[in-house]
Amino acid sequence: MRPDEIPDAVEAAHRLIGPLVLETPFRHSPHFSRVTGADVYLKLESLQVTGSFKARGASYKVARLSAEDRCKGVVTASSGNHGAGSAYALARTGTKGIVFVPNITPRVKIDAIEAYGAEVRFHSDDGGEAEIFARAYAAEHGLTYISPYNDPDIIAGQGTAGLEIDRQLGDRPLDILAVAVGGGGLISGVAGYLKARRPGLRVLGISPVNDHALAKSVEAGRVVEHTDAKPTLSDGTAGGIEPGSITLPLAAALVDDWVLVTEDEIRDAMRQFIARESMLLEGAAGAAIAGVLKRAKEQPSAFRAKSVAILICGARIDLKKLASVVG
Repeated sequence: MRPDEIPDAVEAAHRLIGPLVLETPFRHSPHFSRVTGADVYLKLESLQVTGSFKARGASYKVARLSAEDRCKGVVTASSGNHGAGSAYALARTGTKGIVFVPNITPRVKIDAIEAYGAEVRFHSDDGGEAEIFARAYAAEHGLTYISPYNDPDIIAGQGTAGLEIDRQLGDRPLDILAVAVGGGGLISGVAGYLKARRPGLRVLGISPVNDHALAKSVEAGRVVEHTDAKPTLSDGTAGGIEPGSITLPLAAALVDDWVLVTEDEIRDAMRQFIARESMLLEGAAGAAIAGVLKRAKEQPSAFRAKSVAILICGARIDLKKLASVVG
């Protein structure tokens, strides 16, 4: 998949999954506008069905499966949100599925997967290793494997959030887009669509200092193991990148600036969002906000009077983590 192929793919995905997902709010934030000096908008995928953007890509991928493949069943791997999105899509079509999750997956995300009827199995403490195992399991048993990010259909489905941003902005400008990055499916789809529609858009890819496999791989020019990864509040972006992932060259082409944020920066951003926006968010969404706050402080002239969109990617957070944030 090339960057110039993304807009048409996103348009096709939008036509198919319109009845299956929500058009989420795109809301101006007076608080984050004031503290950054920019005109900040929040794309609230935290209010999407299943509580995250992942329902978009999964719904599109499952909708495109043949009747034969649906009958056989589906396998996927997930740190939680993709699993819930896939389980939702499978339930809508009466398809059976197995979701392999890392052992460290928060209970709240496991509950979300099981609530839609998918079977949860555990493998490894690392999302990347769970993906490799799940793909091999699917091949061995003749089942369809759905990658959380390494699939053109997944990227196109996630990109529909960017299509909505473009339409919701209308004639208003957009100068900066900020997206938390795990495997890269979301930022590839959204940035690929919006950059084609809005030339000059600057894209920030934001990951935790503790676990930033794709940023590290882009820097190296190849998929590398992130062997020194540590636990992070941003569990939705945690884990390694599948060898040969199509998101590596896409992210390299589409992301203008990589921002790495500390756990304290993520925690502070989450506190501000919860207090000022009166909503919950998960750590990955907090990371996206933290990246904007960090760059706005470091480069105030680059943000002053600019229009900024922050993708609030999800809302599901483990209660213990939430307590550590607000306590």
